[in-house]
Amino acid sequence: MNGRHDQGPPEHDGGLAHDLPVLARRRMIRLMAGAGLVPLVGCAPEGKTPAAPAPSSSSAGCAEIPEETAGPFPGDGSNGVNVLKESGVVRSDITRSFGDSAGGTADGVPLTITLTVVDAASGCGMPKRGAAVYLWQCDREGAYSLYSEGVTGENYLRGVQETDGEGRVTFRSVFPGCYPGRWPHVHFEVYGSLADATAATSITNTSQLAFPKEVCDTVYATDGYGASVRNLSGLSLEDDGIFRDGHDRQLAAMEGSTGAGYSATLTVPV
Repeated sequence: MNGRHDQGPPEHDGGLAHDLPVLARRRMIRLMAGAGLVPLVGCAPEGKTPAAPAPSSSSAGCAEIPEETAGPFPGDGSNGVNVLKESGVVRSDITRSFGDSAGGTADGVPLTITLTVVDAASGCGMPKRGAAVYLWQCDREGAYSLYSEGVTGENYLRGVQETDGEGRVTFRSVFPGCYPGRWPHVHFEVYGSLADATAATSITNTSQLAFPKEVCDTVYATDGYGASVRNLSGLSLEDDGIFRDGHDRQLAAMEGSTGAGYSATLTVPV
């Protein structure tokens, strides 16, 4: 969709005022743990040797995907509209609007997103079969369907998939634009089952996927992404309000080209 909202929604993701409390709590927990200040749940009786704690997912080399804000445009019923209860939301191709929407299509460089959901408690060795992922993102112009001016009647770039036997879900999308103040990203929520997702209940994890700078630079040099070039120029992953506290486990592995399209993959421990 062209000619809309080149500057991106000004209130995207609530800004730092929305995200700093969450980030501050996460940093405080890490600092306390590193200094040995996290209180013990209990003490062993005198003369007894405490039992060794069971290995955590972190000590086993696998930690859950970092928890992040869903932002102000989730479309899951937590902030107004709820696309999850609409017939047709379970789909792999999210480039087109569906149902009673305006029926538009999101333009841009083709992008296939594959998330592999695994069990963190087992050391990430077990796929989470039968879980569900709701994924949403902005379009090439930095606008979010259902919320942003000009696309409130659209519901493209939103969809749900059930994980297969390998814990995978795949979405066909377009490379998102970059709007002021945020690094290019995709939002997703993980649910215990497809029934939970389409009922918009029992979210287990909420996080975001980030894109490598070199891929962003290449994509944004193509037609239609002019505003993204300007918006990205003053940003970095290290300064982003969400990813600046660590992004290694949220940075997608990328393959492809602007002509053939890109594939983005990420392992999501939950």
